[in-house]
Amino acid sequence: MEKIVVKENNIRLDKYLSLNTDYSRQTIISLIKDGKVLVNNSLEKPSYLVKENDIIEIGKLEKKESIYKEKNIPLDIVYEDDYLIVVNKQSGLTVHPGAGNKDNTLVNALLYYGKNLSNIGGLERPGVVHRIDKDTSGLILLAKDNKTHELLAECFKNKTIKREYIALVKGIIEPSSGKIDAPIGRNPQNRLKMNVQKDNSKEAITNFKVLKRYNKYTLLSLILETGRTHQIRVHMNYIGHPVYNDPLYTNDNTTEFGQFLHSYKMDFIHPITKTKMHFEAPLPKEFQDFIDELDKEIDQ
Repeated sequence: MEKIVVKENNIRLDKYLSLNTDYSRQTIISLIKDGKVLVNNSLEKPSYLVKENDIIEIGKLEKKESIYKEKNIPLDIVYEDDYLIVVNKQSGLTVHPGAGNKDNTLVNALLYYGKNLSNIGGLERPGVVHRIDKDTSGLILLAKDNKTHELLAECFKNKTIKREYIALVKGIIEPSSGKIDAPIGRNPQNRLKMNVQKDNSKEAITNFKVLKRYNKYTLLSLILETGRTHQIRVHMNYIGHPVYNDPLYTNDNTTEFGQFLHSYKMDFIHPITKTKMHFEAPLPKEFQDFIDELDKEIDQ
């Protein structure tokens, strides 16, 4: 049992322990509900207001092992410390196991490389604070412990983590910048797709800026104000400029590489060390090679 002598007054038990231990608030609440937290030898609710000299005893947290297999999949780990990991995910790699794919995901790869991951999202999604689509490449942020996970989730909720994407879309976009404000919901005819629709939808806002125009394509920088499933892909298709090589939102024949959409840049304040963090990931080879060919066409 871990023992703590309280040095403050009138603070909720769950909040006091989350501030004075390495456990996240959600983990603390679970421990309290499981009867593993005693205050002066008595069980109390998470809302109990602690008093100075209260003695809190915390039982040992049972470690739950991942239910998924380790898999030797090459990874580009951009940054890692005791609390979090930043990975430059390759196109074609699903983030976490799910129906039909339980072994070939980013999570399986991290387990192989012995990376500790949070379990606040359940055993199915260890470490996963946010996701990017299977065929979207680029930066993704994962948590190594529950407290960091909880703090990062709060940062995403408060929109203090800034992410910038690069996309190549079909057609020529005339305005140099713009904002797409159109709600997104699941397509009732095809559950794999999302739609801009009025009913059964959530607010979705995408900001874009033109980086370069080609003969038949436009290269864009995009920043999301919301984080809906397939948001960039749906919004660009909605305005008539779908992401190039998107197997789901275009009728074109596409290559295995998938959509030319890349999570390029990420900025945030480290939730534990409070350090300013900045990361950039270069375009994957397939994406860059295609851009190089387009540049050659312009130069000719």
